[in-house]
Amino acid sequence: MDPFTERQVVAWVAAALDQGRGGHIITPNIDICRAVSKDPALGKLVAAAEVVVADGMPLVWASRLLGTPVPERVTGADLIWSLSAMAATAGRPVYLLGGPPGVAAKAAGELAGRCPGLEVCGVDAPPYGFEEDARELGRVRARLVAAGPSVVFVGLGFPRQDRLIAALRADLPRAWFVGCGSAIAFAAGAVPRAPVWMRRVGAEWLFRLASEPGRLARRYLVDDVPFAIRLLARSLLVRR
Repeated sequence: MDPFTERQVVAWVAAALDQGRGGHIITPNIDICRAVSKDPALGKLVAAAEVVVADGMPLVWASRLLGTPVPERVTGADLIWSLSAMAATAGRPVYLLGGPPGVAAKAAGELAGRCPGLEVCGVDAPPYGFEEDARELGRVRARLVAAGPSVVFVGLGFPRQDRLIAALRADLPRAWFVGCGSAIAFAAGAVPRAPVWMRRVGAEWLFRLASEPGRLARRYLVDDVPFAIRLLARSLLVRR
């Protein structure tokens, strides 16, 4: 994990864009870390990103227990706003890729409304599994390259979004790609986000579980919570 605040991530991206350098941002949470722990290929995918910041308070707590603290939680759901604000100020276009039909377009309107001067140069909501179809992937690639964005938010969930980013980066070497999960849906208001106080104390997952129990119950309660407990326990033992 890079020890960056959200503000430092934005400054890093802005400086890189000014220098003509692109990159890839990944924001691992507990679920991503659990997946990486089981699959070395996913570990290499994460390690190849230019910026990797902790999206999850258990990761922040674990870093503190280990004596190598990261300063704060940095989420894709927050970066979509702060990076868009930077892009608006700098006159750099952004692109939204992912989400259900209509959601990316709604998110584009919300972002433009809150970031005066922002140019959303394109939105795309390809069907599930499009990356396995050479023709559909070619269409997505062609639309993205033609739009020529400086920042691309890809909301397909890990690892699909980050594998896609790895495949597309060579086509836009000066652009920054952000694997942002549900951030596009959050920005559109299609999915409610937890109150700020719940995010700060590490309880956002409880809000999301209550909002989407059918989809998230197994992931959170069976997979992620036990992994988080083991991670924190091991971090404490290693520190001692």
